[in-house]
Amino acid sequence: MTENIGVLGKKSPQRTGVERVVNAPLPTVYGKFQAVGYLDHDRGDEQVALVYGDIGTDQVLTRLHSECLTGDAFGSQHCECGDQLAAALRAVAAEGAGVVVYLRGHEGRGIGLLAKLRAMALQAEGLDTVEANLALGLPVDARDYGVAAGILQDLGVESVRLMSNNPRKRDALQRHGIQVTEQVPLLIPPCESNITYLRTKRERLDHNLPHLDAVAHWS
Repeated sequence: MTENIGVLGKKSPQRTGVERVVNAPLPTVYGKFQAVGYLDHDRGDEQVALVYGDIGTDQVLTRLHSECLTGDAFGSQHCECGDQLAAALRAVAAEGAGVVVYLRGHEGRGIGLLAKLRAMALQAEGLDTVEANLALGLPVDARDYGVAAGILQDLGVESVRLMSNNPRKRDALQRHGIQVTEQVPLLIPPCESNITYLRTKRERLDHNLPHLDAVAHWS
């Protein structure tokens, strides 16, 4: 970001944190949301929170959804991301109020789209999702949730019921000052294409996925 030059040529402090830029109505197949757009001055990413109804401040039903182009837009069955996003939007609408924070810059657990595709290619050769990232010399999970906490704080949210199977999301939010009063499971029925990926998330990344125990017919 370019430096701001103030009066008499003095440099103004560079902005940090998240800035609310726009609030626009967004009718969807799930219901009528408000799309609240933000600029993350620390990373340069554009972010959006989809807000439904009068959310209040406490125990707000909330999803932090990491960007996943292949799952969210293309319907990939390599992961469950697209189905989770749809389920979260439906749940918020059914609740009558809630927030889905869509986190750009989180593609492939933070490694980026092309690196994620390279990791998927390695998984097709037999590595699991953790091994693939490490084989590429990349972190297993590079995501940061500070911007999500900043967005929730701007919306006036103090505590959430977090739709997630990932305890690291819960812990990260709490470190950033957002209380998590409940972790709400967001369990998607597995398919043959993603069962190995989901089992790896449970066994190596500590995701709470008890419904996988009932799946025995895929190796």
